[in-house]
Amino acid sequence: MQTELTDRKRFLIFTNILVSTIASSMLSTAMTTALPPISQDLSISVSTGQWLTSGYSLAMGIIMPLTAFLIRRLPTKRLYLGGIFTFIAGLIISLLSNSFPVMMTGRVFQACGNGILMAIAQVVILSIYPEEKKGTIMGWYGLASGAAPVIAPTLAGVLVDLINWRAIFGLALAVMLISFLIACLVFEDVLETENKKFDFISFLLSVFAFGGVTLGVGNITTYGIANPGTLLPLCLGIITSVIFSWRQFSIQEPFLDLAILKNPSYGLSVIGSMLLYFIMMGSSVIMPLYVQSVMGRSATVSGLVTLPGSLAMAIVSPFAGKIFDKLGMKALFVTGSAFLIISNLGMFFITLHTPIYIAAIYNVIRCIAIGCLMMPLITWGTFHVDISLVADASALLVSLRTIAGAIGSAVFVGIMTLVAQRSSGTYGDKALLHGLNIAFLCMTAGAVILFGIAVFFVKGKKKDATWKR
Repeated sequence: MQTELTDRKRFLIFTNILVSTIASSMLSTAMTTALPPISQDLSISVSTGQWLTSGYSLAMGIIMPLTAFLIRRLPTKRLYLGGIFTFIAGLIISLLSNSFPVMMTGRVFQACGNGILMAIAQVVILSIYPEEKKGTIMGWYGLASGAAPVIAPTLAGVLVDLINWRAIFGLALAVMLISFLIACLVFEDVLETENKKFDFISFLLSVFAFGGVTLGVGNITTYGIANPGTLLPLCLGIITSVIFSWRQFSIQEPFLDLAILKNPSYGLSVIGSMLLYFIMMGSSVIMPLYVQSVMGRSATVSGLVTLPGSLAMAIVSPFAGKIFDKLGMKALFVTGSAFLIISNLGMFFITLHTPIYIAAIYNVIRCIAIGCLMMPLITWGTFHVDISLVADASALLVSLRTIAGAIGSAVFVGIMTLVAQRSSGTYGDKALLHGLNIAFLCMTAGAVILFGIAVFFVKGKKKDATWKR
């Protein structure tokens, strides 16, 4: 399909994808900084408000398996515009909301729109560009999809302090409206479609599987591990995950082709992406809590602490793509996971007397690690499957890493809260900081596992044999 497009048309499509990606990706983490004022205005607790972030990830995790079917079934342009329209609807609902249920409804619409846009963007990019340019192009895409969520807390903090939290949705709405109009003019049907039958049973199983696991883990923070509110959805999710997997391997036309996990390199890319998101989303939620709740600074300062890291990621991501094209994944994997260890271990040693710019420096190191790993892992994973299975490979990888991110944010906030509560008698006013330190120590352990995978399991060459079903 890529031979039918001129370089100019490719550039216009790619640019439009970047614009919509920036706006949609920013809303995935913007709530972390805006959560305190939103919780106050809507009269909800912080733990309830946390669902504006983790619930968003949950909805994305549920919609992502469906995108593989949609990409194969619907014309590219129609699906892309539908994703933008869904996201715009969610922005309007949240912008006008005056209660938590309405706000949460808007966030679900945004998550569904973002899930569609993320999946189709990656498949389009990987399909319209030649193999020798995929790493570089995905690096630039990673700048948008990776840096935007990190920039979002900075921008959100400024908007909250200068105007109010509704301005966050207003700004994103303006950008997405422009993106929608441009897409109507420049986007093309660049992917092949097929008359594939919709397997409703598999879709329903995927909803309960991904939703149950994430909901159960998320409820640990609120109810504890032994509460029925945690155990019931968790058990339901695990059981339906097994049934869903069995069904995909049993039917002739799977809803989501899990057989691609048999490829070792793709499987490693999935595991690496899940661990990265598990750690990344946990730290993205805890960092604003450190600045605002522990250090007592404003939302603007909280955002500014992450700004240098955003710039570092913007610089690293395109270069990481070029390095991938030339050297392969191993060098990036080792470097990124090592930097992730350093940044999280550094935050473990943070005290109340540590200058706040030290936290900003550790965040820069963390963002360099993310820039080295995020998009190269996706590119590397999809390199090892046939072009006809790229939609399944991308949807599965993004689904699992999104779920891992939602679990990470819930788990690490839960660790921080639990440790703070149990150590309040010993640490007093420093109990919350102690909980934060322990949470980052647990993230360090996850980063060590990631480093071990990079050293012992990732091969030096860029590509093995392409896997076909």
